[in-house]
Amino acid sequence: MSGNSKSNEPGSDSSVVFVIDDDASIRNALSNLLRSVGMRVETFASTAEFLQRRQSDGASCLVLDVRLQGSSGLDFQSQLAAANIRIPIIFITGHGDIEMSVRAMKAGAMDFLAKPFREQDLLDAVSAALQADVKRRSVERQLSDLHARYQSLTAREKEVMSLAAKGLMNKQIAGQMNLSEITVKIHRAHAMKKMQAKSFADLVRMAETVGAGPA
Repeated sequence: MSGNSKSNEPGSDSSVVFVIDDDASIRNALSNLLRSVGMRVETFASTAEFLQRRQSDGASCLVLDVRLQGSSGLDFQSQLAAANIRIPIIFITGHGDIEMSVRAMKAGAMDFLAKPFREQDLLDAVSAALQADVKRRSVERQLSDLHARYQSLTAREKEVMSLAAKGLMNKQIAGQMNLSEITVKIHRAHAMKKMQAKSFADLVRMAETVGAGPA
């Protein structure tokens, strides 16, 4: 690593950067660099050691050496994906090539840095990775909340929501469900309220997201 580090926005208190490298001197250097800008860091000598740790509840990213004793960082990337462990990965290597970097990036790596790299390049990559993980977790929470709200609907409210999202008018929905138009309006209003939809267009978007919208 070379170059000097400019001021870098540290991650939140719950954010953590994981470093996996079988070279203790590299682990220490990376840890010191990241801690110098206020980031929380945990280092590991192997992928097996990392997997023994409980998954982080906060935003995180992984700084991973491509070549590790007994395993490949690229293979570990595939292993994490297969286990549905979605963590942004920044690869570092002293023996990289274009084919290796293309494989890593195609598999979703955030960055691929060849040693010696500028310290600021790593800090920038880590910052971007943590921000990406914050965004991903936020989207997943929103989707989870949306599905939970949808599950709070009654069967008839779900059906009214689905038919309304497909463009049917209240009168048409009433005829299809063998209900009065007033009852349909009540179910539709309840669905709007429970889903916390600000408008009918909002409800349609929600229906599509949870799989209850137009086919």
